[in-house]
Amino acid sequence: MSAIVPAGVEPFLAQAGWTGAEIEPLPGDASFRRYFRIRRGFETAMLMHAPPPNENPAPFVRAAHWLDESGLRPPRILHEHLSAGLVLLEDFGDVRMRDYLDAWPQDETEVYAAAIDALKALHRLPPGPFTDYSLAEYQREAKLFIDWYCPSQNLYVDGRGWVTAWDEVLKPLLGRQRPGVTVLRDYHAENIMLLGALHKQGLLDFQDALIGHPAYDVVSLLQDARRDVTPELEEAMLDYYLQGHTDPATFVGDYARLGAQRNAKIVGIFVRLWKRDGKPRYLDLIPRVWALLERDLTHAELAPVARWFDANVPDALRAAGGGSFPA
Repeated sequence: MSAIVPAGVEPFLAQAGWTGAEIEPLPGDASFRRYFRIRRGFETAMLMHAPPPNENPAPFVRAAHWLDESGLRPPRILHEHLSAGLVLLEDFGDVRMRDYLDAWPQDETEVYAAAIDALKALHRLPPGPFTDYSLAEYQREAKLFIDWYCPSQNLYVDGRGWVTAWDEVLKPLLGRQRPGVTVLRDYHAENIMLLGALHKQGLLDFQDALIGHPAYDVVSLLQDARRDVTPELEEAMLDYYLQGHTDPATFVGDYARLGAQRNAKIVGIFVRLWKRDGKPRYLDLIPRVWALLERDLTHAELAPVARWFDANVPDALRAAGGGSFPA
């Protein structure tokens, strides 16, 4: 166990009152964070190891406290040692929304409606203590596509035109995301836990929260990189979110803008995980994300970016769901 458990965990757990607890490593995610389940008799907790300099647990802890104080359900913080990257958390169990729906697909509409309800509750709150989702941040994320995906396919593209196209697409929505809502940024079926009932949403992976447009987390949920959401369910849940909205047509346009931006970013991230971090399993998800991106590009609001794709990405690659990724 000493080869697996990070240094300093035993004294950390002793300080938290968990001396002698069993430590069980859990599968990792796409980051440098590692997770362990802590067991003591019938009690369990989760240990997050987010070691500096690659990770910083302070934003997670800050966001968790704010979400908890606001009446939502992040895992409660039981103990923390931020400089060591150690945080002891409430254990939400093993029932992810994704896994539940794999077993009980007949509950899909009900479970997604509950996830939309959680977003509605979040969006009724004043924005949290986070920084703004700026145009510079949108552009930084979008640039991952040309920095990582395009070289992987030996594409020499118009980088300046990419930035110009996204400026034209994204600038109109900036005014509509003020005063803004808290954007969790990775709200999807693998980051939502079902806490004993379909309508109790446990939130995970919110350390990068910003203040931005309410459509962002809606599109993150309904255009899921890791799980198929049918166009019919997407439309139904978007309509459900928009009940009582004063300008649904404008919101749907912004939803498409942010869907395209997010999906282009994700393609870049998945290629980076392969090329830089040695995690090729994410490549299998690219065709799904690519199909969502292509669908977003059909919206009139995305015309500048659609023209860029027409001029810079060959039709054969697009028809192949993003192309091939040789080892």
